[in-house]
Amino acid sequence: MPKDLVWPDEAAAESSATVQVTAPEAPPVDVLRAAFGRYATGVTLVTCLDTRQQPCGLTVNSFSSLSLEPALVLWSLRLRSTQLEAFSAAPHFAVNVLRQEHLALSSQFAGRPAQERFAVGQWSAGLGGAPVLADALASFECALRGWHDEGDHRLFIGQVRRVAQSEGRPLLYHRGAYRRLSADD
Repeated sequence: MPKDLVWPDEAAAESSATVQVTAPEAPPVDVLRAAFGRYATGVTLVTCLDTRQQPCGLTVNSFSSLSLEPALVLWSLRLRSTQLEAFSAAPHFAVNVLRQEHLALSSQFAGRPAQERFAVGQWSAGLGGAPVLADALASFECALRGWHDEGDHRLFIGQVRRVAQSEGRPLLYHRGAYRRLSADD
């Protein structure tokens, strides 16, 4: 173990208000969800065309950079998602990073029927026809590199082929709610 890591002693750990879980038992789902919610994330809309060439998209906060060389990103989707088949079969997808002004658009993609999601926003066809949001804070047009099932999610890896970015403040998600950066940030 590196010497610069400091672990609390057992007495301090027992007196803290945290939930202590020892492997191999998994923490309860509600405890995990609450702990994961402490991590603030950006909010994205991930889009593609399905096998009928219809646009598909959903709100995703599991997006992450994976590698600079080669340029790779990853995101995950629940295995029970109704859009799993479309994203698994699509050779391209786009990740549209939302700005604070896109809160309603994010909610539209999170809660509306699939056929109504693209009724709001200005969209253009990106690589492979994947919808790209005109005023996204950033967009990553990707070729599907592969996917891997792990737990109750499928991890998608994309090779970034095109990127665009603009100035603005990101829409954030923290502790089960949308958040904004303060004016000082």
